[in-house]
Amino acid sequence: MANKNRKPAGPEASEGSLKEEAALFRRTLDTLSVRIDKLASDMEKAELREYVNLMHRPWQLIWRNFVSGLSRGIGIALGFTFFAATIVWLLQLLGALNLPVVGDYIADIVRIVQRQLEINPY
Repeated sequence: MANKNRKPAGPEASEGSLKEEAALFRRTLDTLSVRIDKLASDMEKAELREYVNLMHRPWQLIWRNFVSGLSRGIGIALGFTFFAATIVWLLQLLGALNLPVVGDYIADIVRIVQRQLEINPY
């Protein structure tokens, strides 16, 4: 049983083990090549180069953040204005229906909003 695990001595044994090692080394290199290619494509997808370039130009980073914050603020203001106007319009429609309990509350809310708009005109 112990003889099955032993490799024969001599030049045939060293050639066989060299071929096995070369094949194993080739497979390892192929695997590494595939992984390096995947890593390179992932880095390109992440736009790492653009990020590093942006970090070297702080004024461009500040400008981009300023413009994005300004546009985000304007978008939020416009969105909230549209949303609030739609709610007030729906409340006016519901108030016109003269619903027994809800109508009084809606009318109060509409009056408060209209009074506030008259006090602080934009």
